[in-house]
Amino acid sequence: MLRTAILAAVASAAFVAPAMAADITGLWQTETNGGQVEISRCGNSLCGKLLTSDNIKKNPALKDEKNKDPSLRTRPLKGLQLLWGFSGGPTEWTGGKVYKADDGKTYSGTITMTDANTLKLKGCVVAPLCKTQTWTRVK
Repeated sequence: MLRTAILAAVASAAFVAPAMAADITGLWQTETNGGQVEISRCGNSLCGKLLTSDNIKKNPALKDEKNKDPSLRTRPLKGLQLLWGFSGGPTEWTGGKVYKADDGKTYSGTITMTDANTLKLKGCVVAPLCKTQTWTRVK
């Protein structure tokens, strides 16, 4: 009888306890251009840097030529911080910025982790002018 009560308590606790959220840090494959971004913790927020892309593979010395700030156009794309300032979690982070090297613009962003290996990255000029990409975990 006691053993049955203990098993019942453990089983009900398993259904009540929230599932542990997956850690968003790691290497993520972007939806376009074969990009791979490493997301990490930067203090109390999340940030992400570009490790590689199809264009970087062709030319590792590729520069941030489309940046709106002429003084930043000579910095390399490889290792460039594309995400910063995201706070929240464990499945949604808001208040961050997304730099898009393709057009040299910075957007307001949100990141939503839909499962352990998929996230949705949304960047907005001004709501509702937003675009969303799905990224998949590499490791």
